[in-house]
Amino acid sequence: MINTAIWTPRVLATLRIVTALLFLEHATMKFFQFPAAIPGVPYPLPAIMLIAGAIEVVTSVLIAAGYHTRIAAFIASGEMAAAYFMAHATQGFWPALNMGEPAILFCFIFLYLAFAGAGAWALDNILRPASRQKAAV
Repeated sequence: MINTAIWTPRVLATLRIVTALLFLEHATMKFFQFPAAIPGVPYPLPAIMLIAGAIEVVTSVLIAAGYHTRIAAFIASGEMAAAYFMAHATQGFWPALNMGEPAILFCFIFLYLAFAGAGAWALDNILRPASRQKAAV
């Protein structure tokens, strides 16, 4: 039988790290056109894309490191909700057709992290004693 008490924080940390790194990739596409430019986006970037990219860089690095995870994830979740309604929902109702599935998934994964916290392997765990973390919840 699997001991979920041991594995849950580790799997949560894995979800946090992988999601943050995938989110960072969206910022690198905006700023460095790496691994490719974002299709259909003009360069130089419009101001709203620069702001979105800056939010993505800062929040993804914080979330990946597990530093101030809850607030960074909450901000990233809000950005993805705004991105969905501003860019995808205007293209039609169905997320599979308006290409909004990634924005929805990022939004809800980050919302979950805002409530669940960083899990294992996080700077929050090193810099904030457990008693203070519980008080913050």
